[in-house]
Amino acid sequence: MLVRTELMPSSKPEPVMIRVYTPVGHAVVVWRGEPNEAAGRHFIEWTVGEDILWGVNTRPALLAEPGVWEEAGRVVLRGRLELVEEPVAVLAVGDSQVLLEVGSPPPPDNIDGTWVEISLAVETVELYPYSL
Repeated sequence: MLVRTELMPSSKPEPVMIRVYTPVGHAVVVWRGEPNEAAGRHFIEWTVGEDILWGVNTRPALLAEPGVWEEAGRVVLRGRLELVEEPVAVLAVGDSQVLLEVGSPPPPDNIDGTWVEISLAVETVELYPYSL
């Protein structure tokens, strides 16, 4: 996914926080590239360090469209959920795929391929830049 990033002011050197502007929304997340390259345009890969917990941080989406935003101090990712192999799932957010681990309680059996929203702690959502 091609995004635009902007460095967030901070009194701490780590973690480097950025605001990421994607084609489907924006949010503040952790930058895992070179700190001096944090601001700009990048192809990125999402990494989420929090399990999806059905009914806790994951719920069915009211809209069937991808999205990225902040809500109540958390990052929300909305996309189509594919259950790959226990305990792994993939969330398709726009033209990007986010690999996730499924915790307990697991999603219902009929949730595969449906739209969900996952609410995550800001410090668990990281972006890694890569070159094509």
